[in-house]
Amino acid sequence: MPLMPKRVKFRKQQRGKVRGNAQRGNYVAFGEYGLQVLETGLLTARQIEAGRVAARQFVSREGKLYVRVFPDKPMSKKPLETRMGKGKAEPEYWAARVKPGAVLFEITGVPRNVAQEAFVRVAHKMPFRCRFIERRHA
Repeated sequence: MPLMPKRVKFRKQQRGKVRGNAQRGNYVAFGEYGLQVLETGLLTARQIEAGRVAARQFVSREGKLYVRVFPDKPMSKKPLETRMGKGKAEPEYWAARVKPGAVLFEITGVPRNVAQEAFVRVAHKMPFRCRFIERRHA
């Protein structure tokens, strides 16, 4: 089942624009390796789930996988061949706003080459360019 909030204060939101770079959530915080976004956009709940499943299947239940983004924005879509007017459409799906530099997934407890190969498979599911990053040790 795709991710979505349990409850929201307002059912519908305006689309808005995603601008700038990620100011927070832009480094590996929980795991050893991460998948970082290089472009701006919206990531649907289905895409997040597809990435999670791809990583899980590749590492075959070894290590721990962290999902660092959550779809909290309702996106509405009018039906095809509908005339103008008649109000705003119902929410169709949920999306997460993603800025360049944001870390989408993290993994720990697996070797570097396994994590890298898992994130290559996850990156194929994402609608924008991503890169593999490592935790900076002090």
